[in-house]
Amino acid sequence: MGEVRVGQGFDVHAFSDDPDRRMVLAGVEFDGPGLVGHSDADAVAHACIDALLGAAGLGDIGGRYPDTDERFAGADSMVLLADTVATVRAEGWEIGNVDCSVIAEAPRLAPKRDEMRERLEAVVGAPVRVTGRRAEGLGAIGRREGIACLVVALVQRP
Repeated sequence: MGEVRVGQGFDVHAFSDDPDRRMVLAGVEFDGPGLVGHSDADAVAHACIDALLGAAGLGDIGGRYPDTDERFAGADSMVLLADTVATVRAEGWEIGNVDCSVIAEAPRLAPKRDEMRERLEAVVGAPVRVTGRRAEGLGAIGRREGIACLVVALVQRP
């Protein structure tokens, strides 16, 4: 068996007051207020990027796609995830799986969870699991101030 590594990703974004800001999670659009961010603020895609970069020892999302770089203003985070996947593979890693836990009081993920998983799997090229969690009214997430996402990714070299 070759080398196996695990990476952990985390991202959190506050809800935006901008009525024109779209809510995007895992490349899927949801009703409701969008999230504040330099790119499209897709917390799921961002956490996936960090988990994959970490597992492959390739730094982090801030180093690769800095929010100070205007090239990434309004960027589609699924395009950034595809770029990350290509980089991870170019370094000789195969992606084993990705597991995403989205922590939010709203929106409800269940109606679009399969679509989220399918979009992520199409980009990652490996099995992906997406689950929704609630903060049960605790902290900023529980007060409906934003959304957080935790991701674990496994990569391996043959």
